[in-house]
Order: sequence, then C-alpha cells, then structure tokens
Amino acid sequence: MGIDLLQVIEQIGREKGIDPAVLIDAVGAAILSASRKTLGPVQDLRVEFDKPSRGFKLYAVRKVVEKVLNPKVEISVEEAQQVSPGAKPGDEIRAEVKVGGFGRIAAQTAKQVIIQRVREAERESIFQSFKARQGELVNGVVQRVVKGNVIVNLGKAEAILPVRERLPREDVRIGDRVRAYVLDVKKSAKGSQIILSRTHPGLLAKLFEIEVPEIYEGIVEIKAVARDAGERAKVAVASRDGNVDPVGACVGYRGSRIQAIVRELMGEKIDVIAWKDDPAAFVRNALAPAEIGSVEIDAEAHTLKVLVADGQLSLAIGKKGQNARLAAKLLGWKVDIKSRGELQKESEARSKAEFEAVAAVAGRTATILDSLAELSGVGEKLAARLVDAGLDSYQKLAGASEEVLVQVEGIGPKTAQKLIEAAKAAIAVGEAG
Repeated sequence: MGIDLLQVIEQIGREKGIDPAVLIDAVGAAILSASRKTLGPVQDLRVEFDKPSRGFKLYAVRKVVEKVLNPKVEISVEEAQQVSPGAKPGDEIRAEVKVGGFGRIAAQTAKQVIIQRVREAERESIFQSFKARQGELVNGVVQRVVKGNVIVNLGKAEAILPVRERLPREDVRIGDRVRAYVLDVKKSAKGSQIILSRTHPGLLAKLFEIEVPEIYEGIVEIKAVARDAGERAKVAVASRDGNVDPVGACVGYRGSRIQAIVRELMGEKIDVIAWKDDPAAFVRNALAPAEIGSVEIDAEAHTLKVLVADGQLSLAIGKKGQNARLAAKLLGWKVDIKSRGELQKESEARSKAEFEAVAAVAGRTATILDSLAELSGVGEKLAARLVDAGLDSYQKLAGASEEVLVQVEGIGPKTAQKLIEAAKAAIAVGEAG
C-alpha cells in the first residue's frame, strides 16, 4: 500500500477515542466482506493484520480430510502434506489470496461495514467514558429545551437534564453553560443516554469539594447531605485535623466559599453543621437555630424524641416541617419533636383516659354486684366472691356446675343448686320482659 495503514488507524483511534484494535477488526471485517462479494461466498476466507508489513492479508482456508467432497473448503491429506509435511486430517491449510481490486458494490459494502463498526465502537467508547464519570460533575452548553427537558451538549455526547432534576424557578436558555451531576448512564438504540441532575445531594457535595480545598485534600470530610433542592440544604462535616474547624473551612472568610455555592444553586440556603457520632448530640446541631431542651433515644424504633420549649417549637420544625425533615434525612433517624406544653397536654389526656377507664370498670363491677345481689340468698359479700371467681353474670352462673360453685367460699351443694335455678329463672324473666 502507498500509505501506512496502521498509522492512519492509530490516528483515527486517537481522534475518535477508539481502541486501535477495534478499528483493525473493523477494517478486517470490511476487507472480508468485500472479498466475499468479489470471490463469492463458497470459500472459507479469513483476514489477518500483518504487523511486519503493517497491512492486511487475506487467506483461503481449507480443512484436511481423507475424502474431498468440496474442493473449495476441503483438501486431501496427500495434497496438504505437499504444503505442510506434518498435516493430518482435521488440520487447516491456509493459502494467501491476492485480490486485484474490489468492484463498486464490494467497495461500498466495505465502506458501510467500516462506518458501522466505527459508530458502534464510538458509542461504546462514549458510554464507558461517561459511565466512569457517574457521580461526578460535568459542564456543558444548553443545546435545546424540549417540553422542559434540557438537552446539554457535553462535547462528545449529548445529555438530558429532565424536568424533575431541575431546580425550581431555574430559567435556562439555549447557549447557557450548565454544571450538573451525572446521575445515570444507560445504553439505548441511538447510543448512550446520559441523565443529569441539579437536585441530587451529590451535586452539593461535589460543589463543596471544588470550593473548599480542605475537603478536596481530605482534611475535612462531608459525612451527610440533605436537600430540598432550590430551597434549603443541610451539610454535616467533620475534620480529621483537630486544628481545622470544619464548619469555618466550608463557610470561608465572610462566607465567601459558601456564597459561591449558593449562587450556583440559585439562592438555596445551606446550613453547615458539625458532625457528631452521638445521635442525641448531633440532632441538637441539626435542628439549629432552635434550642433543644432534652433528647430521648428510642433505639428499637430508631427514633429521637426531642423536647423543646413552647416558643422554640415552630423554629425547630421549620416552615412546612422543612427543618425537622432535613434533620431527619441528615441523621438517618426519625425525629419526633414536641414542646413542653404538648407533652403536658398529652400527659393530662392519658391520665384522664386512665381515670375514665378505671371508673368504667368500677361502675361495671358495681352494676354486676348489684345485679347478683338481687338473686335470692345472695348478699354483697357472696356477690363479690362470685365476681372474683369469674361468675359475673346470670348466664355464667346458670351455666356453671355444682362442682364449680361449691369451690366458692360460703356455697354448699344445696346453695349451689338454688343459685343455678335462681339465675335461670332471672334469665327467663328477662327474656319474657
């Protein structure tokens, strides 16, 4: 060939971001396809890349057999041994094939094969490249907006910023630069589908890494992030160096560092909180600026019961419960916030309910005793002993055996029989009435 084919392949590989080996396979497949168009599909043709000559070689392969049925793909043992002395049945004999030139149709076929293989390799390269960047930040330019979904040009590929992943009230126009978090990368029929997000907590964490050198260097660590995108966020940080204040490092001199992040997120309010391993201590920081009275840990229910002063309740809960909700996300615990007044009302309500329950039981017992005392031969003391024995109604008394009744103090066999008959008579009178 008049050109260095390997050099051309390597150059295309660098430009397209494709492994040269993939391109060599693609060209080989194209030569094989074109050769079959020219020589016919009968022969078993194979293509190999020859490194010394930096070009491709085409071979016709025939299998060594005892009896030749198809001379195009088979060769006898005797003939094969003339080419390769040690040949035996089952071996393959290759002979290089020279092709003078491809016809128009064969050349077109080769071109299509190369284009298709290069496209597939390019798609795979883009997919792997962005798959490796999942969870990172990317910068792009708004290409177009379709039904609220923003199509972002990332250079080698286009990504989509769906409506649900956009910040509320964020207005974007064609040509605007966008910084977003790579949420997911999927394969589709048209190539890679790259999903971006501006609402994911990971975006906030990555922005802190960019703006705060101590986080990038690993001195300060982001332990947890909770967001109501576009409204408010809480970030818990800890320092690996006792001399470095993690909150101060993130806020920066006069708030310079955090303000850069707030501007990027369209004014989203960000609370930076010192991380604590103790949930009770951590929830006090997480619910700031509210002042916490006491914290009770219910490990079994994974709940923190927080008590605040009456004037601090609305501050602790926040607008539409936002402060409490974000604190719960940050801690990974359920947070139950009550004021002292609420706790007192609940205690009073429980006491009242308990009193009413006791009174109801006492009233029911008194009614039963009065009812049993109306039976002939039953006084208050005997009625009480019958209730203690579980015989607290006419029905139970009428259904009881003499053996059961005589076990009650003060009741003999005759009395037992009279009580059973009296209970049955009382039931009959009640049914008749």
